[in-house]
Amino acid sequence: MQFEFGRTSRLGNRPVNQDRIEVIESPAGVVLVLGDGLGGKPGGDLAAQTLVDTVSEELALNPLPAEKPGAFLKELLRRAHHKILITGHEHKPPLQPGTTAVICLIQNGMAWWAHAGDSRLYLFRDGLPLYRTTDHSYVEQLYQEGRISLKKLQSHPMRNYVTQCLGLSVHDPRITTNKGVALKEGDVLLLCSDGFWDPLDEAQMGPLLDKKKLNLALNDLAERAEDASYPKSDNATAVAIRVISLQQLQPPAHRHKRGRQKQRVTAEENSLDSAIDEIQRAIREYDYEMKTDNDK
Repeated sequence: MQFEFGRTSRLGNRPVNQDRIEVIESPAGVVLVLGDGLGGKPGGDLAAQTLVDTVSEELALNPLPAEKPGAFLKELLRRAHHKILITGHEHKPPLQPGTTAVICLIQNGMAWWAHAGDSRLYLFRDGLPLYRTTDHSYVEQLYQEGRISLKKLQSHPMRNYVTQCLGLSVHDPRITTNKGVALKEGDVLLLCSDGFWDPLDEAQMGPLLDKKKLNLALNDLAERAEDASYPKSDNATAVAIRVISLQQLQPPAHRHKRGRQKQRVTAEENSLDSAIDEIQRAIREYDYEMKTDNDK
């Protein structure tokens, strides 16, 4: 498979960028991960960094392809959760850091994802949002229960209050996974923090991601998000991948190379034999004219 990648991360009107992203590629697949450190308590950046570091370390120990992708992603986030708790406990002074998490695995022409919190994954096809994760947040829960309208959800004072995250609590978070989606060439998968998606309309995202190079599109969207939410703009971070080709690239086998060399040598030998035969035929045909008067 062949891909195009893009990424962006803006500080916004915040003193520290607590968002982290990572892309881990291998011959058998690719993993994208994003964490948005919780700003209500100190150490959000530490939690988000621990998330991406743990995923990278675990993939080095457990290389792709994953046999059970959904369970694999859930276990990666569970291990990151426990590593964040340990890192916070060992910090001087001790901290209780937390972070949202969204992670995506692509292998064998399929995509799987898992998340905890309100960082999102979108799958865009032909510029349209085909899938989107459902936020683990207080206002999303109210909206799903029919207790508030969509308009009120977008302006609710507690819209940034997440109900699930990594770290913060000793209890394992509730992690949501999908069942796997077959990809098509041109599909774009976008992982982003709430500082990126919250000020934007999905109708703005798709066409721009479809028409522009991903780095250009993400920088453009992040700038729009920052401007739209100024002077309270949050860190705006996103990482995206576009499927260029679903073809699996196979390295040429050495035996094929030897076979081609053998065929080339055989062809050269045949060409030389033909040339010799042609010379000998010409000698026989013109043998009489080539004799000197003394030979006649």
